[in-house]
Amino acid sequence: MDFKTEDFLVKPGSRLKLKEQGTSFSAGLNKKKGRKKLVKNIEELADFQEKFWADNRYSLLIILQAPDAAGKDGVIRHVMSGLNPQSCRVHCYKVPSKEELDHDYLWRHYKDLPERGMIEIFNRSHYENVLATKVNPEFLMAENIPGLDKPEKADKKFWNERYEQINNFEKHIYQNGTHILKFFLNLSKEEQKDRLLARLEEKKKNWKFSSADLSARAQWDEYQKAYEEMLEKTSTDYAPWYVIPADKKFFARVAIGEIIVEKLKSLELRYPAGESAEELEKARILLLNEKD
Repeated sequence: MDFKTEDFLVKPGSRLKLKEQGTSFSAGLNKKKGRKKLVKNIEELADFQEKFWADNRYSLLIILQAPDAAGKDGVIRHVMSGLNPQSCRVHCYKVPSKEELDHDYLWRHYKDLPERGMIEIFNRSHYENVLATKVNPEFLMAENIPGLDKPEKADKKFWNERYEQINNFEKHIYQNGTHILKFFLNLSKEEQKDRLLARLEEKKKNWKFSSADLSARAQWDEYQKAYEEMLEKTSTDYAPWYVIPADKKFFARVAIGEIIVEKLKSLELRYPAGESAEELEKARILLLNEKD
């Protein structure tokens, strides 16, 4: 496999242009080889998850952000297919409810954070608050933020403060045992068009289509700029962003699986010591000597 996971890492403080990032890179893998590698990653993740749960020192938060049709659902369905659902959850965030809007924008995400031993996946996340709202600042009016009575008041200072708030939020949970991996699926505009057309032309995919997909596509350039600024401002040592080429679904799944496996390996997980050998032997003898 001719790639290193660090090739996709957004180094803290670096600048990037998404147009210069490859969207169709596959490291020389074809679907068959990619599937074989993905199966290996799935098996390793299942093994690590049991130890991760038993170790009970850490939690893992996986964040997926991407343009529409980039393959977030497929990543979850395939990469996480071997995980025990008792210790893995997925949250998909829609338009905030009235209750959520009556709190700060991080509240609904904070209450969904994983407890120790758990893996939590955010399918979209708190980053919508520097993406959808940045491209469409009129959405901010629903938040009733003091001093922000007009969309145009959301200036550079406002957005820099939001990036800082998000970084502080992630730093806090990291310092308290939650490891964070953030993946941006980098999809080309041409490939998105093909996938959206497939949703329209194939009856079994019609349910996936939403007119909102076209609204966001019409703002492609604005979203690309918002993605770039998000990646530059919020990729940190404790919560790094990875820009994953997403035109070839199989490769995106392989790359993300590889990065998660590497993270779990780095934690030096261990099973709890349990009871002493002497106590275990006593229990064994008791069981053997039981009378029906």
